[in-house]
Amino acid sequence: MQNNASAMSDEAIVRQVTDYDQELYVHIVERYQGPLIRYVRTLVYDEDKAADVVQNTFIKAFTNLRSFNTSKKFSSWIYRIAHNEAINFIKKHAKEVRPDNEEWFDRLPDSQELADVVVDKQLLHDAMKKLFKELDRKYRQPLILYAYEGKTYEEISDVLRVPKATVGTRINRAKKQLKKLLEKEGVELS
Repeated sequence: MQNNASAMSDEAIVRQVTDYDQELYVHIVERYQGPLIRYVRTLVYDEDKAADVVQNTFIKAFTNLRSFNTSKKFSSWIYRIAHNEAINFIKKHAKEVRPDNEEWFDRLPDSQELADVVVDKQLLHDAMKKLFKELDRKYRQPLILYAYEGKTYEEISDVLRVPKATVGTRINRAKKQLKKLLEKEGVELS
């Protein structure tokens, strides 16, 4: 059955893991490790710390897998756990979590959603490295989930535990705030 796991939905794998085949959980880890580390890194600003948080996320998710409602979207559930673990890490290690290291911005993938804000993608990338950390966290988080992780407003609502309308408002405010910051930097807007 493991040979077919790569074609299975997350929810189907979870059902099989909780019913009889715990070894299939490795497919969940393989699917989500990279994206979760990328997301958590935007919160804790450090690759190694993000990897630790994500490892704790997978342990917590596995431990609580039976509480996951398989009629819901698994990705939202595991992102929510990762988000909570990252916030707990930030609270516990506040002095260590500083956006001083801009290297993690270089690793963010290009995002068409953000690229349409600025005519030149390279200007966007350069400006984002400098300005993204200036966004308020409550605006930065939904924007990262939307633009970089490809999450829907509903999924972001599940992850951040805020109403879907609030997600839309925060993303719009983040875009407006970024436009203002980019204009201050002299980046030509479309």
